[in-house]
Amino acid sequence: MSNATQDSAQSYAHDPRNDTVEVYVNGNFFARDKAMVPVFDAGFVLGDGIWEGMRLVKGKLLAVDEHMARMYEGANAIQLDIGMDRDALVAEIWKTLRHNNMKDGVHIRLMISRGVKSTPNQDPRFITGPATIVIVAEYKQPNAALKSRGLKLMTSTIRCSTPDVFDLRLNSHSRLNFIQALIQAINMGADEALMLDDRGFVASCNSTNFFIIRGEELWTSTGTTCFNGITRAKVIKLWRDAGKPVFEKDYTLAETYAADEAFVTGTLGGITPVTVIDGRKVGAGKPGPVTSSISDLYSTYIGA
Repeated sequence: MSNATQDSAQSYAHDPRNDTVEVYVNGNFFARDKAMVPVFDAGFVLGDGIWEGMRLVKGKLLAVDEHMARMYEGANAIQLDIGMDRDALVAEIWKTLRHNNMKDGVHIRLMISRGVKSTPNQDPRFITGPATIVIVAEYKQPNAALKSRGLKLMTSTIRCSTPDVFDLRLNSHSRLNFIQALIQAINMGADEALMLDDRGFVASCNSTNFFIIRGEELWTSTGTTCFNGITRAKVIKLWRDAGKPVFEKDYTLAETYAADEAFVTGTLGGITPVTVIDGRKVGAGKPGPVTSSISDLYSTYIGA
């Protein structure tokens, strides 16, 4: 398997300042190599937890209300008691940023597990204490070279799950199915996996939301079997507010192959063009003008 992480949809520019950034663990701060959770933590034992990825841009936490709403909805879904309300949790994020004197260009990974268990098993009743809260803040800027080249996707044989199997609106720590899909893509020389739903319609990528462009029409999945992406929702709103057509609908790989342009969205990368799918060029095989227009709208929104 390739180690070329510079081609990942989650890639970012190296920043040496991250070497000295300290990590928040349950109210205390630790150097990167000293930040740890117990081996009996439910998040380590079986991925029993939820997370959020957030950005700090020019002193502002982007879409903080939307991120907190998604986090607490996820916690409620699995009956996980975070142990503090939304305002208090946001205050801990700001505490982490102030501790590290961070003001701009930061990506925050907020991770909460059910806590430490008395023994490694599945039953949540074996929890012995409060939830584990970890906040990792890092200086991260999207990979500019990747945005210029565009991503190469491969359609995975692994499908996105339906809500009756596993609701992807829940930002769970467990990501094995998406990791498997990504491994397939990497082994085939792609950067990320395109994933279908249980009926064969295009759903999502393994870590990002997926869009195609036909003319000026923006198409994305219905959302039934894809991540509840906050960047996804913002892009849909921005394009609609610009008076352009947006369709949240079922569509096929055949329609995807005929697209003029394609891109993915995510918290860190924002909007990243897709130029190759299953060895086929998307449109002209380079980032297109409509994607650029949408990127400009999104950059204006975040104040970049």
